[in-house]
Amino acid sequence: MVGSRSLLSLSDGINMDGTIGSDLQTIMAATGSLGSHIYTNVGNAFSNGSFLTWLALIAAVYLFVLDRTNWRTNILTALLVPYIGLNLPGVLLKILRGDIGYWLAFIAVVLRLFFPKHFPEHAELPACLILLVVTAPMMLVNVRFTLIGELISLAIGVYLLVDHIKAAGGVRKAFAERGVPITIGIFLLFIAPLCQLFWPL
Repeated sequence: MVGSRSLLSLSDGINMDGTIGSDLQTIMAATGSLGSHIYTNVGNAFSNGSFLTWLALIAAVYLFVLDRTNWRTNILTALLVPYIGLNLPGVLLKILRGDIGYWLAFIAVVLRLFFPKHFPEHAELPACLILLVVTAPMMLVNVRFTLIGELISLAIGVYLLVDHIKAAGGVRKAFAERGVPITIGIFLLFIAPLCQLFWPL
């Protein structure tokens, strides 16, 4: 009985090692497949520029938010409206140029015209952005991601950087404690247009 029990435990150990080895091979194959899919999808995001357009949008919204907080900027944030219009991801452009955009623009105009005291000041620029995107003719929409559009985006970024440096009192102060978040946001504005210019799709 003791001999059969030790033989049973020995055979279970061998069987278990075979199962563990098989499971490890399956896990390694699944991990390799996952890595391959992640690499392909990230590569596609970079190659079609969607990641860069989202980065440009996030940087511009970041500067909008900074302008409304204690880190108040002294830059002309109204220039971010055409910048966002030129670098708006395709998904958001389709949404805003559709019925949703029409309704948002209609509500913004009605609120601004008939209830100006109740229309918040911080909603002015987003409302202008929606109106700009909804009412822009196709000729201007087609300027997006062309040489002209990228040069305009770069010009906006350069102007905002120079404006920020002047308002901060020099380059050194622009990189001081209070100027660093704004400077980082402005530098992020340069990434998408520069990549589109030097590494076109």
